[in-house]
Amino acid sequence: MGKDLTEARMTTTIGDTPVVPMSRIWRTIRDFILWSYERGTLQYDVMVTLILLFVFLSPFWIDFHDKPVERNPHPIGVVVTPEPGGGFIYQIEGSAVAAADDAAVRHELLKIVEPIAGEVSITKYEAQRDRQGRVLTYKVWVHKE
Repeated sequence: MGKDLTEARMTTTIGDTPVVPMSRIWRTIRDFILWSYERGTLQYDVMVTLILLFVFLSPFWIDFHDKPVERNPHPIGVVVTPEPGGGFIYQIEGSAVAAADDAAVRHELLKIVEPIAGEVSITKYEAQRDRQGRVLTYKVWVHKE
């Protein structure tokens, strides 16, 4: 009944826990980073799901500073017609422009056209007048910058 106490054994395993080698964990991480899983596998679906979550949820937490430029359209009606050369002609009511000299007229026409067309420069414009000489409409040709 005597036990031999001269020999002691030490065990380092914990009962009921599976042994997972670190090389397997690093291999899994490497495979995720290198995208080496086939389509239709669980790992592939997990990667795609994580990417979609990032794309759709990141704007709620990350400020990308991508606010659109506010452009208030002019209250006067503007008719846009395509030009045979590929550009556009903007027809603006004459009452929208109150300036008399060429530079001021161009500036006011540009203020009306830019909210619609974006950053443009006026190539030329024509004032269409009635019999009394009043301006009915302006035809404006623009060039995209």
